[in-house]
Amino acid sequence: MKIENKHSDETSLVPRLGLFTTLAIVIGAVIGSGIFKKPALMASELGSSELLIAVWVIAGIITLFGALTNAEIAGIITATGGQYIFFEKMYGKFFSFLYGWAIFAVIQTGSIASITYVFGDYFQALVPLFRFSKEIEMSFILHIPFIGNILPLENIGVKLVTMLTICILTFINYFGVMFGGGIAGFFTSMKIIAMLILVGFGFMYAGGTVHNFTSTINGFHYSGGAFAGFIAALSGAFWAYDGWNNITYIAGEVKNPQKTIPIALFVGTVIIIAIYLLINFAYLYVMPIAEMSKSTLVAADVARKAIGNFGAGFVSIAVLISTFGTSNGTIMVSARVYFAMARKGHFFKRIGKIHPKYLTPANALILQAFWTCILVLSGTFDTLTDMLIFVSWIFYAIGAYGVFVLRKKMPDVERPYKVWGYPYIPIIFIVFASAFVVLTLWNDISAYINGQSQIINSIFGLFLVALGIPFYLYFERKSLKGDKES
Repeated sequence: MKIENKHSDETSLVPRLGLFTTLAIVIGAVIGSGIFKKPALMASELGSSELLIAVWVIAGIITLFGALTNAEIAGIITATGGQYIFFEKMYGKFFSFLYGWAIFAVIQTGSIASITYVFGDYFQALVPLFRFSKEIEMSFILHIPFIGNILPLENIGVKLVTMLTICILTFINYFGVMFGGGIAGFFTSMKIIAMLILVGFGFMYAGGTVHNFTSTINGFHYSGGAFAGFIAALSGAFWAYDGWNNITYIAGEVKNPQKTIPIALFVGTVIIIAIYLLINFAYLYVMPIAEMSKSTLVAADVARKAIGNFGAGFVSIAVLISTFGTSNGTIMVSARVYFAMARKGHFFKRIGKIHPKYLTPANALILQAFWTCILVLSGTFDTLTDMLIFVSWIFYAIGAYGVFVLRKKMPDVERPYKVWGYPYIPIIFIVFASAFVVLTLWNDISAYINGQSQIINSIFGLFLVALGIPFYLYFERKSLKGDKES
């Protein structure tokens, strides 16, 4: 028995993407802004080079376990919509809707917003952008009870560039999956080349030393304690690894998805781990952990130190290439989830329409761009990433448990790939993901109570997800009414 996605009419999305493009989308959706920005913040939370590397290794291994687990499901359910369709098979309509809504409300739109925000941030390093005075920025504050303050006018120049870029990339993907896929392949290749050049420059730096690999910050003490610092740093690494399952959303447009997607998930994740470790070692070779912890744009600072002002310009361009490509890939695949929801009667009907000429979910792309721009105005990079990572890992844990559910519910279905190390690999991933979610929530609430944070990012994320419940009731009632009338 085999489950396939059939394309029997002209209103269906068409499978056009091969292995190279699929692999490029996996890598391109993950490697974006995090590796250029998060290591400095992680260094300030850990105070140790060895702990910094350990966090990247741990996060990489757990991500690989998640990818291996997800690959089994992706090999048997190949319909467009990916995890949304997986959840419907595992747990039913309500839970799959809640996941799809979370994708729309915070996970993928928040990811697009935060990735592209870094594009705007590094664009500012090349071209100075307008910014209001502090008084004007603070003159318009939105306060959400139990969540915190939102400053829409803060850093407005970066936000405007971010929103413009999102609209341009949406426009590109409006014209076809092959066009968007070609852009993804090109920019993924370019970003890997740029990162390897950065690594080369780092290790050629005459003032660098391997002693930095074991350096610590003298007298270091994280404000929330050592354990809280570790969890916060882990969240940063998970953000940099996030996006590994994006390719499943576009499964209906991949050739031979039963084999192509599992291969792309495994190979792509291994490549990403290797690149991230190389870059972090290059950072540390040039810059000791104490200096890294004070950096705001760590990749640019490392390159400036290694090869002068040209290096800072090179890194800024590399980050622009990387984030532009990642944002493009995320915009392309994410809209397919809302499209699949609308096709099943659980989202606005117009979102399920396919452009008659370009065969793309055009309306879904436009709605996604609109809401993403709202999120850009709502918060800064770290607020958005912390919020979406927390919500993402709730669903990652539940999705991994689905392997056990589907083996029981669908025992006779052909499985081109079975997760290695079953049941241990999925169990390890589920336990780790669950613990990470609980500890993140505890850390966020503690930081808010102690006055260390103005916003509880995890609660904000849950609030946005909960807003989907009345929408589910509305769409379900509308669907039932349509069934009775027919």
